[in-house]
Amino acid sequence: MNISHIEHIGIAVKSIAESLPYYEGVLGFKCYNVEVVEDQKVKTAFLKVGQTKIELLESTDPEGTIAKFIEKRGEGIHHIAFAVDDIASSLDDLKSKDVRLIDLFPRKGAEGLSIAFVHPKSSFGVLTELCEDPNK
Repeated sequence: MNISHIEHIGIAVKSIAESLPYYEGVLGFKCYNVEVVEDQKVKTAFLKVGQTKIELLESTDPEGTIAKFIEKRGEGIHHIAFAVDDIASSLDDLKSKDVRLIDLFPRKGAEGLSIAFVHPKSSFGVLTELCEDPNK
C-alpha cells in the first residue's frame, strides 16, 4: 500500500450552514465544494488548508451514520482519510494482514473519489478512509 498524503479530515457537524461561518469567518478557510452523497445519506462541504482538505459532514437522514455518530459522540472529528494510488490493491494488502474492513471493495465517494473504510477496531479507534482519485 502506498499512502501519498492525508487526503482530508472528516468532521461531523449538525449543520453545515451553522458551522461554515466558523471555518470561513474565524479560521479564514474557503468552502469550495458542497455536495450530497445520496447513498451515504450525507451532505459534505470541503475546505482547503494548505494541501489538506477538511470535509464537513452533515447527515441527510436521522438514521444515517453521521446522525448516529453525533447522537452517540457529539460533533467532532469523524475520520481521517489517506490518499492511495491503487485502492483495490491497498484493500487486498490490508485483507492479507487481517485488518478488519468496513468496505471490502471500493465505492464512490464525494468529489468523484473511490473510497473504502477501515474498521476503527483495527486502527486503534480511528475510523480510517482510503481514497483514490480515478482521474490521476
